[in-house]
Amino acid sequence: MGVTGPIRVVVAKPGLDGHDRGAKVIARALRDAGMEVIYTGLHQTPEQIVDTAIQEDADAIGLSILSGAHMTLFAKVLELLREREAEDIKVFGGGIIPEADIPPLKEQGVAEIFTPGATTTSIVDWVRKNVRPVAA
Repeated sequence: MGVTGPIRVVVAKPGLDGHDRGAKVIARALRDAGMEVIYTGLHQTPEQIVDTAIQEDADAIGLSILSGAHMTLFAKVLELLREREAEDIKVFGGGIIPEADIPPLKEQGVAEIFTPGATTTSIVDWVRKNVRPVAA
């Protein structure tokens, strides 16, 4: 029996980064594309983000990180998902992330990274094709 209903995405701003305009733009684009979006707001801990994703039965977590703490924050979210046996929740993200850091993030389990200049259309298309693709 497959999962039905719209794709559910938690959009989160982990850590001390206080700039959320990009996260809100992505949240709105995903919502306008027919997905259910749960925006957690600023200054979320990895624990809060994972708790929200599990409680909301999310298919994916989108992290927006501009603070430079992307290596630590992505790793912690992935670790918590493993500990909670919720590895089926895909993690993707974007923000100010150096190209050299993208391969190690993907090796850790981050499904995709979107850097500045990525279009909302490309992000929506990626989510549709890679997060619960049978729903697309």
